[in-house]
Amino acid sequence: MNIIYKFSIGIWDMFLEMSPYLLLGFAFAGILHVLIPKETVTKQIGKKNIWSILKATFLGVPLPLCSCGVIPTGVSFYKNGASKGATNAFLISTPQTGVDSILITSSLMNWPWAILRPIVALITGVFGGLLTDKMDTDTNSVEVEDCSSCEIKPKRHWLIEIVDYAFFEFLPDISRQLLLGILIAVAITIFIPPTVFSDYLTNPFLNMLLILVASIPLYVCATGSVPIASSLLLLGVSPGAVLVFLMAGPATNAATISVLWKSLGKKSTLAYLISIITGALLFGLLIDYVLPTAWFNITETASTHIHGASTSWIAISSAIVLMALIVIVEIKKQLPKTLIRMENSKTYTVNGMTCNHCKNSVESNLVKATNIDEVTVDLETKSVTVKGSATSEEVKALVDGLGYEFML
Repeated sequence: MNIIYKFSIGIWDMFLEMSPYLLLGFAFAGILHVLIPKETVTKQIGKKNIWSILKATFLGVPLPLCSCGVIPTGVSFYKNGASKGATNAFLISTPQTGVDSILITSSLMNWPWAILRPIVALITGVFGGLLTDKMDTDTNSVEVEDCSSCEIKPKRHWLIEIVDYAFFEFLPDISRQLLLGILIAVAITIFIPPTVFSDYLTNPFLNMLLILVASIPLYVCATGSVPIASSLLLLGVSPGAVLVFLMAGPATNAATISVLWKSLGKKSTLAYLISIITGALLFGLLIDYVLPTAWFNITETASTHIHGASTSWIAISSAIVLMALIVIVEIKKQLPKTLIRMENSKTYTVNGMTCNHCKNSVESNLVKATNIDEVTVDLETKSVTVKGSATSEEVKALVDGLGYEFML
């Protein structure tokens, strides 16, 4: 009973700390989504040069996409004409950080950490793009499809678009990862003795290697990684090792590597992994041995620097609103879905779709085919319903080309 009480208090305290910043971050995410549509990104990163890589990286750093959402987005960019170097730069820089995770980092850790994360994402993204162009000399032969005759959906009011994306499309994608990150962070503070790292794991470089090996196949979003990272810092893990986790955890996972291998090829995938591993270790060593460690070490007081204001109506109301939104989106995920029965339609199972970005990627790319009139994706059942004259083989080719697994 005491453990349940400690967990409850820890979770509530974490929500008080994070909620004002998270809600603001989600709002910025919606604004970015409305102001910078994917079509604009695609047009800017089509050429194989340093400018495409720089544009892809600068556009990717503030975007609030985790590794599950950035993969279909990045593959979609590539399928629409983006170069491999620019695609990898986008895939490396985007999941490491975003406006939401920057604000949360400043809240639970401190501003040096919040400033460092986008800088590291920017540098590793550019390095990864250049390395990809160096290692993989094949050019993207995909022709960008002219969509001048495509049906344009009526635009809703910009404020509705922002709210809808921020709280009913983006939040559902990371809600479970965010909750998991909070639970892990609270569990770390409750069950792991504060002296375990100072007593047994005293070698910073060994800590970096251990965390790197664990982080590469692990899936955790940039925002969900912050409470875990702050808990590790409080336990005495070196700042360099924590940075390795903040980089490799959000940027990679087993599914990401598999999709990249299939979509971009072996050389581009190796360049992707080399860039993240090299960047994580180099910047980890930089923090531990070059930069002042006082910038990046936090204490209990520093990690809860807004606790004095956490009883304010802003913190409490933000926590209640965020909890309510999470409950709403989780209930909506569980509600039975009724697919529209479409004449002359077929339904297929497609594995690998994990979020609304996956859904949008599949729907937007399949509907471009001349023999497909309408596409409906149901994430809960992993089903894709296609209306049109396209054969199963044609649909399979399109789905496989996006990096997903087509099942009859």
